[in-house]
Amino acid sequence: MTHYDLIIIGAGSGNSIPTPEHDDISIAIIEKDKFGGTCMNVGCIPTKMYVYAADVAHQTSHSQKLGITGEVTNVDWDSIVDRVFTNRIDKIAEGGEAYRRGDETPNITVYDQHAEFIGPKTIKTGDDVITGDEIVIATGSRPQIPSAIANSGATYHTNETIMRLPQQPKSLAIIGGGFIAMEFAHVFEGLGTDVTIINRSETLLRWLDKDLSSRFNTQARDRYNVITNVNVQDVENTANGGVKISLDNDSVLEADALLVATGRIPNGDQMNLESAGIEMHEDGRIKVDDFGRTTAEDVWALGDVSSPYMLKHVANAETKAVRQNMLHPDDMVPMPHDHVPSAIFTHPQIATVGLTEEEARAQNLDITVKVQNYSDVAYGWAMEDHDGICKLIADKKSGKLLGAHFYGPQASTLIQQMITVMAFDLDVRDFAQKQYWIHPALPEVTENALLGLEFDSE
Repeated sequence: MTHYDLIIIGAGSGNSIPTPEHDDISIAIIEKDKFGGTCMNVGCIPTKMYVYAADVAHQTSHSQKLGITGEVTNVDWDSIVDRVFTNRIDKIAEGGEAYRRGDETPNITVYDQHAEFIGPKTIKTGDDVITGDEIVIATGSRPQIPSAIANSGATYHTNETIMRLPQQPKSLAIIGGGFIAMEFAHVFEGLGTDVTIINRSETLLRWLDKDLSSRFNTQARDRYNVITNVNVQDVENTANGGVKISLDNDSVLEADALLVATGRIPNGDQMNLESAGIEMHEDGRIKVDDFGRTTAEDVWALGDVSSPYMLKHVANAETKAVRQNMLHPDDMVPMPHDHVPSAIFTHPQIATVGLTEEEARAQNLDITVKVQNYSDVAYGWAMEDHDGICKLIADKKSGKLLGAHFYGPQASTLIQQMITVMAFDLDVRDFAQKQYWIHPALPEVTENALLGLEFDSE
């Protein structure tokens, strides 16, 4: 049995815990998969590389409104896969592990088998049993698979496998209506695959502000074959290598491939946490306090395995907080969960922070709301964009921004100014007036939205 000063389980955001301040302590890092975690290997980064390729293809084939006749004559799937994985992602993951195993970090030992607790601060990984003074759990989450699909014996894919298909499918069925489902729908349809979306509820991306979700659902139905208010009853492989999907509305459809994107499950349930005195919420997340401490002394958790936000930028921020709190227990900082933004890299892009209008009204807040069309500013004219909007929700009396929602090109970039406004508690009545807005750049849509908010006179 080997003892360490610190054990880190998971080499996604957890791999960022060690800094030069940890050079004089012994550390074990346990990672059964690839260094870099979900984001690096099967999530945020590779998907956005695919999204960018789909963006270019989609814009090319929809350029008639600009007086250009464009056509995508060939999609080299093998080259796309090689660009993303062989030439970039796989090398980074391999390099990250090699660095931790190398001479640059001699105080760190890497274990590559599954980790589970067998007692307080005691972990079994493969044939090894190790103990630690402090432990950080950062084991992330995994795809959730409906039982009808999991038990069918049929071939299906998740975000972990769909990007490495040996060839691009001519048709793809996607189960789900959230972030992952909608991004991959854009990727594959943009590259020429016939996409069918199957969702158990009526509305795709249903948590969005209604002004955004209604626009997205209308456009999605124009672009994809969308089937809603149904559940999958059974899936079976077909003789030609595809899948046949039976739905509970008595319909049956076939596709070359099936992607399941119906949510994710925190990985804490795979670690025998109860033996270490670590409690979980009913939804499967590890319980942590405001500072990232679990119910077991000197055991911390961060990222998807414990966070209410399954977002990489949140996991990174939580990593910084946990590191600070471990190193400086007399000067701890709370987990950073204020004004958490998110973006969906579908077409068009969607980005949001703060309250939706529905949430603000449900709280009986006295609000002012402005919906600004991209098409009302000069750069929107240049793009011939007739769907994009910026929607802002603010408090009528104080001028504080309560929510910001962008739907359209560059949404994930445009929203950053509004994140800053909320993070620094700025008064939007001053924010619009006290700075230049470059003309005719797209941020003018934000400027006009701010100027369109109506406030109570003082």
